[in-house]
Amino acid sequence: MSKDTNLLDPTTQSNYTEAATRRVHFDWVVDFATRTISGFATHMLDVLKDGVSQIIFDAADLDISAATVNNVAAQFTVGPKHEVMGSALSVTLPSAARVGQSITVKITYKTTPDCTALQWLEKEQTQGKQFPYLFSQCQPIYARSVAPLQDTPSLKITYSAKVDSVLPVLLSARRVSPPSVGPPHGGKIIGKDVVSYVYDQPVGIPSYLIAIACGNVVYRAFPSISGKEWTSGIWAEPEMIEAAYWEFSEDTARYLAKEETIVGDYRFGVYDLLVLPPSFPYGGMENACLSFLTPTLLAGDRTLVDVVVHEMTHSFFGNGVTHAHASHFWLNEGWTTYMERLLLQFIHTPADRGFSYLIGSKALKDALLMYEDQPKYQRLVLSFEIGEDPDAAYSNVPYEKGSNFIYHIEEQTVGGLDAFLPYVRDYVSTFMGQSITTDQWKNHLFNFYTAFEGGSKIPLLNTINWDAWLYGEGLTLPVEMTYDASLAEQANALAERWDKARSVSKIEQLDFTEQDLDSFNSSQIMAFLERIQAYTALPLTIVQHLGKLYKLDTSSNAEIRFRFYQVALQDPQSDGARMLAPEAISWVIGEHDGVIKGRMKFCRPIFRSVVRVDRALAQRAFETAQNEFHPIARKMIKTDLAY
Repeated sequence: MSKDTNLLDPTTQSNYTEAATRRVHFDWVVDFATRTISGFATHMLDVLKDGVSQIIFDAADLDISAATVNNVAAQFTVGPKHEVMGSALSVTLPSAARVGQSITVKITYKTTPDCTALQWLEKEQTQGKQFPYLFSQCQPIYARSVAPLQDTPSLKITYSAKVDSVLPVLLSARRVSPPSVGPPHGGKIIGKDVVSYVYDQPVGIPSYLIAIACGNVVYRAFPSISGKEWTSGIWAEPEMIEAAYWEFSEDTARYLAKEETIVGDYRFGVYDLLVLPPSFPYGGMENACLSFLTPTLLAGDRTLVDVVVHEMTHSFFGNGVTHAHASHFWLNEGWTTYMERLLLQFIHTPADRGFSYLIGSKALKDALLMYEDQPKYQRLVLSFEIGEDPDAAYSNVPYEKGSNFIYHIEEQTVGGLDAFLPYVRDYVSTFMGQSITTDQWKNHLFNFYTAFEGGSKIPLLNTINWDAWLYGEGLTLPVEMTYDASLAEQANALAERWDKARSVSKIEQLDFTEQDLDSFNSSQIMAFLERIQAYTALPLTIVQHLGKLYKLDTSSNAEIRFRFYQVALQDPQSDGARMLAPEAISWVIGEHDGVIKGRMKFCRPIFRSVVRVDRALAQRAFETAQNEFHPIARKMIKTDLAY
């Protein structure tokens, strides 16, 4: 029996099942002095039900000033603000509409300081420190604070935009003018002259992929791939463009070309990257045509490019085949993580795929433990109540549990890639451009294998404990997973040596040297530090020696530095935790290097760990730096600190 009880999106107040937006045109002015985006949004809608008398949009903290229907002034009302969903903006139609009608609704408005999706940065918060910066983060339900929209992934919309700004503007669409290649800001004076940036997004996308960034950014194209019509390149502040280009130019385009051989053609025409300032709350965001990236990926050795592979893969799983709403978020992230790791196998070796799963297993364990008191968030398919905050469930569970589920179907059920890759391609081609539920995915899986090899795989699919995978709770996966662990052997052996070192009374008696890590790449160092956490917390003297000897406590690689602090804070009652908690929290809020660690993968766990050691210290640090964090991160850290 189906457990897809939430057939409608529980996070929207719009009447998208009665009349649905097909296309939107935005005409915006970006004003850094007032920190507002102002202008209008013109919706082209299709009527889906007879008798519709109003169009209802989602709006969160927007200042609405006028509305028209088919170019005639119309009445509108802004409903009371719901804490999560915002307000329902109702625009009255002049007469009841009928199925098949097309309606144009234009809404004039501006954003307000309470807009959750936008972060306005002072020039001091940027790399160049000359110009301010603006960027958006609309997933999961914050697009409604940038524009009045039917803000649900159940709808796919196209859009166009004209944006006037004194700083270069990027959108999640194809640039029409001025050209990306050429003088920045169309050759005008950056920070002084207003330039109109024109964009078009001809491929239907969910509203959470609408995105804007505005700042002193420049572009460099990646080497083209023969026979490909799409282009790829990178945007960053001038001070960061060389490092960013080096980090991502070697792999981005060839990874995308390889992925096309597995799942089909890339549809968006442009695949660019944008390296944002450090307050960006995620590792990456898969905005159509333009993936946003955290600067913490600039490791200098290309070992963190898997995040780019992840965001790129969303072009097919998420941006192309989209979850119907938040209850089925795992379809986006589980599939994308699975495919990201499969690409590692094709580009590198099967050992690289297995190694990525091993590193992910620690993240999954931590996420499941985080929700031990809220076990419903340990499930893959979530039954959200109407108006429940989807961010409350945001964790590594849909990524890691979801990818393990798909891997279990491939490796342990249908018999490997030869039998599974034809299904993957069919899944993408069947649902490309659609928004689906878990039941639709499962039904398609069974339908495909009913026709594949005479239905021989169906008895195997029936052996899967579907309820345990999709709706099960707890701290373990429904089945024991095995991965290729060959790349982790050295890391595990070194971690075991450090565990045994706890019995040594004098540091000078230890036989570790700086050269222990010479053959390790960044990922292996991360695995080493995660393996140490599988043992009882190390004594303070050992932790301090570990940090100093390998320079972990000063590493510029945020992934490594973060994991060192996880080792130090493993036991909140230990001397090591009490001694190193101030150092860890100072790193997060940027007291030493002036760089906030706004990526929630880093800041939230550190705040949660420090609050268990010294609540007052964690709260003081947050109060000092809270305005430096993105509004989404700020909200989630407040939850972690029980404000």
